[in-house]
Amino acid sequence: MASLNKVFLMGNLTRDPELRHTPSGAAVTDLAIAVNRSWTGKDGERKDEVLFVDVTVWDRQAETCCQYLVKGRGVHVEGSLKMESWDDKTTGEKKSKIKVLAERVQFLDRKDDGPGGSPSGDYDSAPAARRPAAGGNSGYENRGPASGGGRSGPAPALAPKRPTPPPPPDSDSDEEDIPF
Repeated sequence: MASLNKVFLMGNLTRDPELRHTPSGAAVTDLAIAVNRSWTGKDGERKDEVLFVDVTVWDRQAETCCQYLVKGRGVHVEGSLKMESWDDKTTGEKKSKIKVLAERVQFLDRKDDGPGGSPSGDYDSAPAARRPAAGGNSGYENRGPASGGGRSGPAPALAPKRPTPPPPPDSDSDEEDIPF
């Protein structure tokens, strides 16, 4: 039987990311994101639910997340689910939780960006040490150790919107107006 472990989440960071390094020197950070779900109940009343999800990001992408992301910023995460288990040091109990191992993190425009805002978002509210240089990319792609990629680089840029072509000329127009 075939299986699939793929997750797509879009939400807002609930805290600033903090960069750590493994003993081997690999960069890692954990993002905490809030994902909203809304639905209408049987009684017709609108209901909302917030789910808090931990996401682990590795290598260059972890460094980039720590450089550009701040609490409240929107992100789109693509990855896979991973079970993490440990022994609680105070009680000795076995604990576990499901996390997301990120394969790709895209930084989303913030809601306060106007139509003229840059695709990489407005970083003026970020602390100076975390503010990117002008023209910085908004997201990076990096395949973590689990996917075997190890590749990092800019995420594909969104194509600019093309202007809508003018409507075709009326079929009733004079054929003498055609220049050929």
